[in-house]
Amino acid sequence: MASHRAVLAVLSVVALVSVACRGGDGAAPQEGKGGIKVDFGVTSEPCPDTGHSDRGCIYLGSISDLTEGPFKTLAVPITESQKAFWKRVNDQGGIGGYDVDVTTHVKDNKYNPQIHNQVYQEMKGKVLALAQTLGSPTTAAILPDLESTQMVSVPASWTSLWGVEEVVLESGANYCVESMNSVDYAVDELGAKSVMAVHLPGDYGDDAAAGAKIAAEKRGVTFTNAVTQTGQDNQGGVIDAVLANKPDVVILTTGPTDAAVIIGQTAARGFKGKFIGTSPTWNQGLMQSPAAPAIKALYLQSAPWKSWATDSPGHKALRDALPTVTPNDGYTAGWVWSYPLKAALAKAAENKDLTRAGVLAAVRQLDKVDYEGMLPEGAGNFAGNSNDAAFRQTLIYKPDEQAATGVGLVEDFFTGPTAKDFKFEKPCYT
Repeated sequence: MASHRAVLAVLSVVALVSVACRGGDGAAPQEGKGGIKVDFGVTSEPCPDTGHSDRGCIYLGSISDLTEGPFKTLAVPITESQKAFWKRVNDQGGIGGYDVDVTTHVKDNKYNPQIHNQVYQEMKGKVLALAQTLGSPTTAAILPDLESTQMVSVPASWTSLWGVEEVVLESGANYCVESMNSVDYAVDELGAKSVMAVHLPGDYGDDAAAGAKIAAEKRGVTFTNAVTQTGQDNQGGVIDAVLANKPDVVILTTGPTDAAVIIGQTAARGFKGKFIGTSPTWNQGLMQSPAAPAIKALYLQSAPWKSWATDSPGHKALRDALPTVTPNDGYTAGWVWSYPLKAALAKAAENKDLTRAGVLAAVRQLDKVDYEGMLPEGAGNFAGNSNDAAFRQTLIYKPDEQAATGVGLVEDFFTGPTAKDFKFEKPCYT
């Protein structure tokens, strides 16, 4: 099967001709500063509060889980980190005669797909692209519109669906790869003979569970599966399922609060196996929860990139930009995710086309992205097909009270045999 990304590339000439005529969503392209073609979300007037009166403004939107959803402890730092990232870009000269604004159009989705779509519709005519769209099922709710308007977006999620969607600029390994690597690690390093996936429904949990199942089958270990809903009072069923199945390792894909309940209560009832949590499952606040002793005894954390305190130019720039915050790897994620959009905007400005169609055309030219050392060489290939472009390296951490974000490195970037051989041609969960 040809990848969606490759098929779209073949059709790009027709798409670009039609969209160039209507600006992606009905706006006729105009000439902006420096002779650059613009349509939505780009003005010759300066951005508010940047202090650079000689520059125009590129407006980007952010839709995140800011108040009451299950990922707010990650989402608020992600959003603040991205503001700091783009302030650094502006302080370093902006992009093509423009500053970037990621503060004017920020909306809360409450991790609800309907709300996500509603606030997206409110902002979509005012922004060039999305600096953040948090959540897999929430972003899926606006994906058809992102495609039809050619609005490039940065996900705050890692579903394997993004690898076959041209308008989505993913970074790091997807949940499917993460879980494949976790199962391979569990088999090779922990001697696991049985694996269970415990997860939320939808693109997030289903993708991780699919990767765990693929790896378990490849490695010849027993696989079981249990779906749960978010909410502390909703975990009784999966707790019973874990205790009934007694897996050696549970691949856990929930929010942090639910993880604390599941780990704490299974341990209290005698479970001795290990949990390996998919990256959004962790928050260092778990180390202060009643489940902390069980978490320290039973839990490992998989990750798509290294944590806050890592010695790399990108991590240092992040810490320098946010010197007073309490370390949280939500900040790390927000910073890493922003690099591909910066690269795409810079390439589009170089091409003299900061329209939506122009930014998407620039994305197709990116065969690598400079993550300033936060991801290894080979990350950020948006020019290749979905299989060639898939990034397959993850890491393993363990709880560590002395570490800045509550976890210490156990296994550096690695690719297990399952992910190494797997052909990414469609989302893992379909």
